[in-house]
Amino acid sequence: MKLSAITLDCPDPLALAAFYQQATGLEPHPKSDADFAGLNRADGLLIGFQRVDGHRAPSWPDQTVPQQMHLCFDVADLDEAEARLLELGAGKPAHQPDEDRWRVLTDPAGHPFCLVRG
Repeated sequence: MKLSAITLDCPDPLALAAFYQQATGLEPHPKSDADFAGLNRADGLLIGFQRVDGHRAPSWPDQTVPQQMHLCFDVADLDEAEARLLELGAGKPAHQPDEDRWRVLTDPAGHPFCLVRG
């Protein structure tokens, strides 16, 4: 078994795909549209973004709306990566469990993701 795709629910697939494309440099999937957009990694993994009407952003660390999953990205420099992603539109929750080892940010649709010192 090989993981082939990870898909996030969101209100605007094209906007969220654009955020992650700028953040990661992955190539947009050629059949992306307003209902489903994707990014392709060279090894075949697809990160997908699907439109969900009435999407409610996860709350973190509060679990009123559970995060259900999150993505982690290895980075060489936590401060540099955080600053770049904040400029792209990421958010930074006040609660940071271990800021020296990883940072928790949120994408424009509210999904938490982590930057990990790699």
